Amino acid sequence: MKTNILVTTLCGCAMIVSTLHAEEIGSVDTEFKWLGPDHKIVVEAFDDPKIEGITCHLSRSKKGGFKGMVGLAEETSDASIACRQVGPIRVIGELKEGERVFSESRSLIFKSLQVVRFFDKKRQTYIYLVYSDRVIEGSPQNAISTVPIQSWSAQ
Repeated sequence: MKTNILVTTLCGCAMIVSTLHAEEIGSVDTEFKWLGPDHKIVVEAFDDPKIEGITCHLSRSKKGGFKGMVGLAEETSDASIACRQVGPIRVIGELKEGERVFSESRSLIFKSLQVVRFFDKKRQTYIYLVYSDRVIEGSPQNAISTVPIQSWSAQ
């Protein structure tokens, strides 16, 4: 019983943390629902927390209906990402290969959407990978976006 409460609390905290880092830009409805909100595709933006000057835009599905309204719907693994240099690049803190830069719960407990960062040293390019994982069975659906480091001059 205590374990279930702890897991539920941790998942709730993960959902709150991810919404603090993502800003909803817009959405489009994909399916009308009589009860609760419609199914939709949501576009969000988040800044890399350790690299100033890089912003990622993420599109993902969001289920509506009654289950979506009360937070019981399991979201699909579909997501797309586009990251760009939006200013001078400045690294804040130590970077780790495969470091998670964004996470969002996709079900009540076991599924989450992850964005991780890699660095291609030879090509001086940051790579962002979005995928969905699940405790028992993950999904191979994924997308990447690359950001080559370029000099940035004030215009």
